[in-house]
Amino acid sequence: MRKKMLKAVIFDFDGTLADTLPLCIKAFRMAIEPHLKRTVSDAEIIATFGPSEEGTIQSLIPDQFTEGLSAYHDYYTMFHPEFPTLFEGVAEILTLLRENRIRLALVTGKALKSALISLEFYQIKDYFEQIGYGDLTKGHKAKNIQRILAEWTLQPHEAVYVGDAPSDIAACRAAGVPILAAAWAPTAEPDVLRSLEPDALLYSVDELKRWLTDRLENDKPTSE
Repeated sequence: MRKKMLKAVIFDFDGTLADTLPLCIKAFRMAIEPHLKRTVSDAEIIATFGPSEEGTIQSLIPDQFTEGLSAYHDYYTMFHPEFPTLFEGVAEILTLLRENRIRLALVTGKALKSALISLEFYQIKDYFEQIGYGDLTKGHKAKNIQRILAEWTLQPHEAVYVGDAPSDIAACRAAGVPILAAAWAPTAEPDVLRSLEPDALLYSVDELKRWLTDRLENDKPTSE
């Protein structure tokens, strides 16, 4: 029996499993604007990304951090039903990987509370053995990837990360893990992703399924 090379798949969340970036921005705007007493643009919010949502609140309304973060969680939960489904085909991929005994983890820029809100809303929390989440620092994705692989005693080439952001490519390069750039969300920037030379650039969830299925088939033992 040949040893499987692909043993783990690590997923990003926003823009990869679900089209939730607009949800995040809407919740940020509702939480922040009453304190700033002005409109906050999408670009202004996105410019704070890197740390988790605590970082966005800390950056834009540091003097109202506690109130702002609490309001963000309230609005994030309130508006979640406006984004009712995962990207089509994602649930099938998670099931396929689990049936093939591929270990699954989530490494997201979200903090744990909002990550759990979404995982429970979409009823996919039980798919993931490990959750790596964001904090007020930058570079946490690479550290979480490395931590999870160490705990699973896997080499970087035995795993692959799926994420939609340029920062995901940088994190995977730092962690030494292959990166599949997800370009299927409306918020994705395929040209930017391509310029950073990911290991694969995938334009649809179906393309991801084909990529993974091909590796699973190639890893199966062959009869003599």
